[in-house]
Amino acid sequence: MAMAVAQHRESSSGSNINKHLDNGKYVRYTAEQVEALERVYAECPKPSSLRRQQLIRECPILSNIEPKQIKVWFQNRRCRDKQKTEASRLQTVNRKLNAMNKLLMEENDRLQKQVSQLVNENGYMKQQLHTVNASTNDASCDSVVTTPSHSLKDANNPAGLLSIAEGTLKEFLSKATGTAVDWVQMPGMKPGLDSVGIFAISQSCSGVAARACGLVSLEPTKIAEILKDQPSWFRDCRNLEVFTMFRAGNGGTIELIYTQMFAPTTLAPARDFWTLRYTTTLENGSLVVCERSLSGSGAGPNAAAAAQFVRAEMLPSGYLIRSCEGGGSIVHIVDHLNLEAWSVPEVLRPLYESSKVVAQKMTIAALRYVRQIAQETSGEVVYGPGRQPAVLRTFSQRLSRGFNDAINGFNDDGWSIMNCDGAEDVIIAINSNKSLNSTPNPVNALPLLGGVLCAKASMLIQNVSPAVLIRFLREHRSEWADFNVDAYSAASLKAGSYAYPGMRPTRFTGSQIIMPLGHTIEHEELLEVVRLEGHSFAEDNAFLSRDIHLLQLCSGIDENAVGGCSELLFAPINEMFPDDAPLLPSGFRVIPLDTKSSDTQDSLATNRTLDLTSSLEPGPATNHIAVDAPSCPNIRSVLTIAFQFPFDSNLEDNVANMAHQYVRSIISSVQRIAIAISPSGLIPAVGPKQSPSSPEALTLAHWICRSYSYHFGAELLRPERPVGDSLLKNLWQHQDAILCCSLKSLPVMIFANQAGLDMLETTLMALQDITLDKIFDETGRKTLCSDFAKLMQEGLAYLPAGICMSTMGRHVSYEQAVAWKVLEADESTVHCLAFSFVNWSFV
Repeated sequence: MAMAVAQHRESSSGSNINKHLDNGKYVRYTAEQVEALERVYAECPKPSSLRRQQLIRECPILSNIEPKQIKVWFQNRRCRDKQKTEASRLQTVNRKLNAMNKLLMEENDRLQKQVSQLVNENGYMKQQLHTVNASTNDASCDSVVTTPSHSLKDANNPAGLLSIAEGTLKEFLSKATGTAVDWVQMPGMKPGLDSVGIFAISQSCSGVAARACGLVSLEPTKIAEILKDQPSWFRDCRNLEVFTMFRAGNGGTIELIYTQMFAPTTLAPARDFWTLRYTTTLENGSLVVCERSLSGSGAGPNAAAAAQFVRAEMLPSGYLIRSCEGGGSIVHIVDHLNLEAWSVPEVLRPLYESSKVVAQKMTIAALRYVRQIAQETSGEVVYGPGRQPAVLRTFSQRLSRGFNDAINGFNDDGWSIMNCDGAEDVIIAINSNKSLNSTPNPVNALPLLGGVLCAKASMLIQNVSPAVLIRFLREHRSEWADFNVDAYSAASLKAGSYAYPGMRPTRFTGSQIIMPLGHTIEHEELLEVVRLEGHSFAEDNAFLSRDIHLLQLCSGIDENAVGGCSELLFAPINEMFPDDAPLLPSGFRVIPLDTKSSDTQDSLATNRTLDLTSSLEPGPATNHIAVDAPSCPNIRSVLTIAFQFPFDSNLEDNVANMAHQYVRSIISSVQRIAIAISPSGLIPAVGPKQSPSSPEALTLAHWICRSYSYHFGAELLRPERPVGDSLLKNLWQHQDAILCCSLKSLPVMIFANQAGLDMLETTLMALQDITLDKIFDETGRKTLCSDFAKLMQEGLAYLPAGICMSTMGRHVSYEQAVAWKVLEADESTVHCLAFSFVNWSFV
């Protein structure tokens, strides 16, 4: 205790002293002791570290301090670190709040100006209406934002280009911060501290326009560098080439740029732009990158390069980036385009005439991307399996670009049409020059002796949400995919392994394991590895694993998220999965053609197949399964399918026939799935309330429980006899798997609780595709058939222990199963049959 307060009196010697509070008393330490404690803490900050105890014992200067006092010192030191961390976090939040407040004040000022302008226009219109001979010209935004076409005469000299650039800057700023465009809030996007930003779309102007503003934790020059590299973040950008660049007299930079965009479907040609881009710094220090088209379709590079494109027009657009106090930047983004909708089929024109589509595909994507880079740079985003974020982004971009290449099939890439099936619109294209090498000197080069063949098609689907369809295709691959075709594509990763048509048939076990690799900040895009388990039919190779691995990109599967389309893209990979792995992407893209309002989305949610989970969500006790809801509107989407296959030159015809048949079978499967999961394709027993035999969810749950009590003389649920929503909730959470099937010549499932869905490994939407005979094995089917007459006569039946099958092909054992007739309210009409599987488990 030589260093205790009462005994230690060396403060008068002039040495540095540090004191800490211990049980209300100050304990003083010399500078040397504090230095030693700091060294120990720096090496071993964790309190339970054995290494810390060892370091303390090895330090002689700490030997005369009680362990309790050392422990208190470390606790105080740890508290100070936590306080510093919390103070730093609060400062960061405060800076964000200040920046957001500034942004909202600017937005409020802009809205006030817009209101004043509208009031003036309204007064002017009233005055004109009272003047008989006066014209009724509308001072709408069309007169402000309509961009005159600049001739090549102006673009051929620096002075003319600078004049165009200054005009572009003025018009862009009037859109970004002024009232040149009548902006309205983007449907479905709510601003706030945790949101990506504030988004708006044009309401009444020429072309289609979108605007975004938000906070990004990067410096303005870094943000500008990222956004100018459009192919890195805009998936529809095929190529961006700077033809000319020179300095302007005011220190800015002028560039002449030719940009090519992919077409999203096989039904319309791609777009290109010939633009001037102007980069400069304003007097207030803000960085501006603005851009506009120079002239009409006759300008730009040589005509041969643009033969497969339709020239579109970019009206003044760009980025306004201002630095914030304390770090970070406020970014304003404006995209204003005229996509020449006249050149596409009428059914596709909503894609080219919608400001919301431009916002989803370009404006929101740009702001999300720079925020993603900012979070990765700051270390807020951490990815697994040792992959760097840049590598994962590269994989996502390669999958998307490879799929877009296959859909568009540009001649300058080596694609040519082999044949087109007019009946099914299946297009077969080949590319003998296709290279799957991802680096200039790849270690994992894939030799293609013949080339790549692509079978692609686009079709219209109705009354099904794109997110729901893509999610079903992702979760139930066995419903549409052929494992042998996947095996053939996977075998192409090995040199000289083109096994078609003599490849060994394999059996898909039904097991699909999805291993996540990474996701974007809002989880709107998922990158994952999928393993499909398979085994050979041959006896000599029966125990050899023939698993297939796919790199998969899934986006747009959240129905509540705002996204331009839903995609499921995948490519076979080998088990090693190197960073430069060759990829040959295939997959699906679903794009909604009609803009859905929030009311429409609510209507969709209420017409889903007995979606009991929505009734179990926290919140007010309302019945989300309102069967008397209005009928589902006619939602239209365009589905684009593309599958790529490598081939040897002497097997071209065989692979072409296989690809053609495979894509036609996939089209049939997807059409069947779309009908099954669409609200209009529901089973009559659970459809809308046009039929008297359509119970609501609560009513059906009541019938199930009351019928069980009637037949068995016992309660299915707990003795307290829950009612209303609690009855439905308890039935949904019951530990036994409870299933209901219709009374038809071929009974199909119409309801299952959570345990039942888990046992069958399916979803409520896919439940109606399962017939009663599919869930039992041969023995179970025989037992059910022998007891079926007794069930219908007596109303109940006991089934012995047995085995049933999940939709993924896995065996499920159960100790006992009971079946009973579910009676309606009159207790004489049989509505359906119910089954309860007790103590089930996967074998």
